[in-house]
Amino acid sequence: MCGIVGFTGQKPCVDILIESLKRLEYRGYDSAGIAVFENGSIRTAKAKGKINEGLVPLINRGADNLYSTDFSHQTCGIGHTRWATHGEPSDVNSHPIGNGRVTIVHNGIIENYREIKEFLIGAGYSFESETDTETVVKLLDYYYDGDPVEAIIKVCAEIKGAYALGILFRGFPDTIYAVKKESPLIVGDGKTGNFIASDVAAIMEYTKDYYLLEAGEIAVIRPDSINFLDIHRRHVEKKLKTVDWDISAAKKGGYEHFMLKEIHEQPSVLASSMAVRIKGGLPDFSDCGLSPEKINSYNKFFIVGCGSAMHAGIVGKSLLEGLGRVPVTVDIASEWRYSDPLIDENDLCIVISQSGETADTLAALKLAKERGADTLAVVNVVGSTIARAADMVIYMSAGPEISVCSTKAYAVQVEMMYLIAFAVTFAKGKITEEKCREYTAELQKLPELVSKLLEDKADYQYAASHIMSAESLLYIGRGLDYALSMEGSLKLKEISYIHSESYAAGELKHGTISLITEDTPVIAVATQTALLDKTISNIKEVKARGAKVVLVTRAAQTIDEKAYDIRVNLPEALDIFMPIITCVPLQLIAYYTAVLRGTDVDMPRNLAKSVTVE
Repeated sequence: MCGIVGFTGQKPCVDILIESLKRLEYRGYDSAGIAVFENGSIRTAKAKGKINEGLVPLINRGADNLYSTDFSHQTCGIGHTRWATHGEPSDVNSHPIGNGRVTIVHNGIIENYREIKEFLIGAGYSFESETDTETVVKLLDYYYDGDPVEAIIKVCAEIKGAYALGILFRGFPDTIYAVKKESPLIVGDGKTGNFIASDVAAIMEYTKDYYLLEAGEIAVIRPDSINFLDIHRRHVEKKLKTVDWDISAAKKGGYEHFMLKEIHEQPSVLASSMAVRIKGGLPDFSDCGLSPEKINSYNKFFIVGCGSAMHAGIVGKSLLEGLGRVPVTVDIASEWRYSDPLIDENDLCIVISQSGETADTLAALKLAKERGADTLAVVNVVGSTIARAADMVIYMSAGPEISVCSTKAYAVQVEMMYLIAFAVTFAKGKITEEKCREYTAELQKLPELVSKLLEDKADYQYAASHIMSAESLLYIGRGLDYALSMEGSLKLKEISYIHSESYAAGELKHGTISLITEDTPVIAVATQTALLDKTISNIKEVKARGAKVVLVTRAAQTIDEKAYDIRVNLPEALDIFMPIITCVPLQLIAYYTAVLRGTDVDMPRNLAKSVTVE
C-alpha cells in the first residue's frame, strides 16, 4: 500500500525524492519521510501527515540536521509515503526507519515479525516503533558484517510476507540496495542517476526507462550502474522497458482534482481501450490466448476482485449468464480464497485489478492456478505482478489513475466485461455472428453518449447540494441497476464520508425500510425497462415514508413526478449498456458532494490506491 522511492546520481536528491513521493501519495498519506547520506552518515526527516503538511515544513526547518550549509553534495537517498498497517500514524512509526548503520523504506507486511522481534530482543536489541518494519532493520543490522548483499540474502531467508525494500548501508554512501517479494518495485535507469520506485509514475519526470524487479532479486543501484543478483549472488540479465505514456497523463491538466480529470477522460479511454479489442467488428482476444476453442473448453466461470473491480465483475456475471447462459460465480477476493471454491481444471478464473498488485486478488489467482484452472487477468498496469502471474492477460489501457477513487478504470473494467461476454456468448453459439456484431457496434457508441453526459453538470451539482448534509443514505436498484447502486454507494462513502449503503430495491420491505426517515435521502437507479414498474413501486414506498428521492433514469421514461424530488436524466441505449452510461452521473454526484463537504477528494482518509497487503 505504501510508496517508496530512491535516487542516486549526479544531482541533489532531496527535491527529486519529494517530487517523486508526491506522485506516490495516492498509495498512502498517513506519514512521509526521506533519508539521505551526508558526510558519511544517514540523515532522516519524517513526519506524520501528508507530504506538504508534515515532511516539507520539517525539511524547510532543517529537521534532524538534515541540511548542512552546503547540501549540494546530498545525491543519494530514499523516501517513503505510508499507509499505516502495523502501528498508528505517528512520527516514530513513519519511514524511513534506521539504527545508524542501516536505514530502510518498506512496502508490505512482515507476517512473522513477532518471532523475529523476540529473537532480536534476546540478542540485545531494543525497539522504538510499533512497526513490523523495524524488525527488518534490526535483523539486517544483526547480519551485517560489511557485506550488504550477504545481509540481505540472510534476512530474506527468514522474513515471511509481502515486501519491497529500499535499503541504505552506512559505508556505501552512493548505493541503494533493493529487494522484493510480491509488493511492486521498479528500478529506473536515468541519464543523471538511477532510481527505485513503487510505481513508474513517480519517476517519469526524470526517466521513462525502467526494469521490473522480480521476487527474490536484489538490485544494487549506483549513480552510474545497476546490477541485479539472485539469492545465490549470480548475475541476472534483465530487459529494459520503456513507458509508453506521457508524464502529462499523471498531472491534473487544469482540473481541480485528479478524480474530475479522470471522469472526463472516460470517453477517450473507453474508445481507445475497446479499439484494440475489436477486429473486423467482433471482439478479439487472440493476442492473449482467449480463443473460441479455449472458451468452449470451460464449464464454469469465476470472477474475482475487490471494491470497484468486484462491482465490475457483477456486471460481467449478469452479461455472461443472461446472454451466454453459462454459470458464473462472482466473489470478493478476500472471501473467495478462504471459501474452498469449487473450481477445477475445466474452469476459467477472471481476476480484475486496476493496479495488478492487489494482494487478495493475487492470492485468489494463485489459488485458482493451484486448482488447475486457467486464469485471465484484467489489469491496467503492464508488467504488474498479477499480469505476470496469470495465464492470460487483458490490458485495459486506461492510462494512469491517480485518484484513490476509481472512475475511468472502473468504466473500462466494465467495458472489458462486455467484450468478454460477447466473445464467450458467440463462441458458445448462444448468439449469431450478426447479433455479436450488433452488440459490439452498440458498445462502440457509448463513448459519445458518455461525452454528452459531461457537457452539463448542473443536475449532478444540484443533487449533491441536497444530499451533502445527510448523515446516512441509501442507493437502490434492481438487476444491473442494483450493481450500479453498489458502485455509486461506494464512490459516495469513500470520498464524502457519508454513511451509504446499497440495497436491491425489492429487499427494502424485508427490514431496511425501517431506516427511512425524512432525513434519509435515497438515490434510486431505474434504467432497466423490464424492471422499471417494480422499481418505481419501491421508490414510491420510500417516498411515502418521507425520503427525499434522487431518481437516475432515462430522459425518455415517463414517470410520475410525485415519485421523486430530483431527477437526473440519461440518454437512450440498450438496457444491457446502461451501466457504463449510468456510472458517470453517480461518479459526479459523489464528486460534487465531497467538494461541497470540503473533504480531500483525491486522497480520502484511511484509504490508499493500491492495496498490496491482505
